[in-house]
Amino acid sequence: MKAIPKPRPGGIVRFGKRKAKRDDRNLMFAALLKAPPALPAEYDFDVAHHGIPTPMFGNDEYGDCVIAGRAHQTLRFEKAEQNKLIAIGEHDVLREYFSESGGVDSGLVVLDSLKEWRSKGWLAAKRRYKIKAFAQIDQAKRSEVKRAVFMDIGVGLGFTLPDAALTQFYAGKPWAVVSGKAGQPNPRNGHYVYVPGYTKSGPVCVTWGRKQQMSWAFLAKYCDEAYAIIDAIDTAKKKRALDAGKLDAFLAGLRKAKLANAKKSATRAGGRHG
Repeated sequence: MKAIPKPRPGGIVRFGKRKAKRDDRNLMFAALLKAPPALPAEYDFDVAHHGIPTPMFGNDEYGDCVIAGRAHQTLRFEKAEQNKLIAIGEHDVLREYFSESGGVDSGLVVLDSLKEWRSKGWLAAKRRYKIKAFAQIDQAKRSEVKRAVFMDIGVGLGFTLPDAALTQFYAGKPWAVVSGKAGQPNPRNGHYVYVPGYTKSGPVCVTWGRKQQMSWAFLAKYCDEAYAIIDAIDTAKKKRALDAGKLDAFLAGLRKAKLANAKKSATRAGGRHG
């Protein structure tokens, strides 16, 4: 990529999550869970860690919501790890977004982007950050979402938002289910958010420069993909709640399969040139 393209004119917010990709080989979050912890009625990482900003990261001009969500999560990961706020800039987000999109403002497939994050990492605040793994959450199970949030693992949610969600956002109201055409999922409104908290009403995400409350019913109706994103199992919460052995075995299987596929490809290429 030679340069970041100029933004599209007009608008206050942008969408950028492409159609959800399914993969039956995904690690399921439920498979990693040990005995369930006692969950508080409400929890927010940002309440326990004051002063975490919620930048727009260019998502008012570009369809970079997938990487903007990654940046919001990286800020919190490193606040927990380093006990400081790292200086992630909009340029960091846009550079990674256009690297993964091939230089066009086309949005990203969440699953493909998570695989990039796990395998290659991304450059933010002059340092490369990788995750250990990601696991698919069953978004229909409220307890799974709450457990991932409470363990400070990080939850990324993909939505096909209704038009009503924009009206509610501009009015400063929570996302809630409404009837009629404005309440139907709009395929043009693919969006990705990071979730650091939940209340009795539902998840609280970071999007478009601020925190946004949604109802549990809203999550159930409009969320079409959900992932727990694990940087490391290195805190007391994570060690108590996650089966590190199962995770390591799954990752070892991925590496073994990748090596086997590489050998097959090499054999086929050698046969063609022989």
